[in-house]
Amino acid sequence: MTTVRALIATAAKKQWDIYQLDVNNAFLHGDLHEEVYMDVPPGLVTPHTDVVCRLNKSLYGLKQASRQWYEKLTAALHTRGYVHSLHDYSLFYRKRGTSTVFLGVYVDDILLTSTDIAKINELKRFLDNQFKIKDLGRLHYFLGLEILYKDDGILISQRKFVLDLLKEFKCDHMTPLSSPLDPNVKLKSHEGKAITDPTYYRKLVGKLNFLTNTRLDLAYGVQLLSQYMQDPREPHLHAAFHMLRYLKKDPTLGVFMSSSANFRVQAYCDSDWAACPDSRRSVSGYIVLLGDSPVSWKSKKQETISLSSAEAEYRSLRKVVGELTWLQRLFEELNVPQTGPFSVYCDSQAAIHIARNPVFHERTKHIEVDCHFVRTKLQEGLITLHHIDTHAQLADILTKALTGIKHSALLDKLVSLTSPPT
Repeated sequence: MTTVRALIATAAKKQWDIYQLDVNNAFLHGDLHEEVYMDVPPGLVTPHTDVVCRLNKSLYGLKQASRQWYEKLTAALHTRGYVHSLHDYSLFYRKRGTSTVFLGVYVDDILLTSTDIAKINELKRFLDNQFKIKDLGRLHYFLGLEILYKDDGILISQRKFVLDLLKEFKCDHMTPLSSPLDPNVKLKSHEGKAITDPTYYRKLVGKLNFLTNTRLDLAYGVQLLSQYMQDPREPHLHAAFHMLRYLKKDPTLGVFMSSSANFRVQAYCDSDWAACPDSRRSVSGYIVLLGDSPVSWKSKKQETISLSSAEAEYRSLRKVVGELTWLQRLFEELNVPQTGPFSVYCDSQAAIHIARNPVFHERTKHIEVDCHFVRTKLQEGLITLHHIDTHAQLADILTKALTGIKHSALLDKLVSLTSPPT
């Protein structure tokens, strides 16, 4: 989804039209390169009762179906001069002179954008001859994402999915809340009564997880609730319904891809030290913006226990630098102008000093590998590090539960962000 958001953000800034295609019966086009047999379908009369059918083409339900369809599509596109991205194999492109065509594929759904409308129509005709496609016109609805075009950019939301979710779990009549989680409630693994139907909880959290594709304000809460999937308790379910009531406040909230010609990449990273009451692991969070358009974000509990808040901040810093390393290569393929080093904003002076200090001391030995990676990218000129006040840290929304006032204030800053902080 990061690639999808990056592609839409780039198209919005460069004023490219985006189109959507749907492949009819995509999995049936794949050729099988191994022996696969199936029972005789009901209703088919055969002279013998002990025979089976050998498949020459893939069918829906086969483990090989998705792989074979991808190979078939790749081979067809290669004949037209398209190559797949080395950094995301669902992205294809062809660059010829001033003409560039990008193709984003998710199973049988295809995004198509280009600098040349004639090349788009040519590719549509080719794909229709090869696979029989359904031309859905300009992009409006893709993988549950609703696309709304405005004069100054593109709004991506999941309004219909939110309204259906509230109706399914009977929350459409409840009073809305101003924050995704109650900051005064600390959830623990084995606290509270076990719920009678764990599947109900898992289904709810799974659908909330799908919403994080456009709702970065839900990312922290969803990663927290996902930790209790194996043995959900009543407090966990209450927290999930708290999040549903928060969604009721503004179902149309999403991410806005600005059409301004600002291609400056900036990132914010933060951590909450020893946040988990069960394991004492910290939570990392980061957000990456292309100009003022959010393209990548994550909230995740760290893999190991950090011995200090500086270490927790540094692990968060390493995560966002790793993401920026990948995004730099992706942006190069998308022809995004490189406007100098990527600015990374962190509210920990200690983490910034460690990154800039070439000498390791006893206090930094345990994070030496992370130090080397971040410092190498700093010396290569990929990033520049900047200290930022805690109240201006946009990634704070990805690391902890906030009060309604502070949560709304951070969302307003994300919405109104048009220039880097001072």
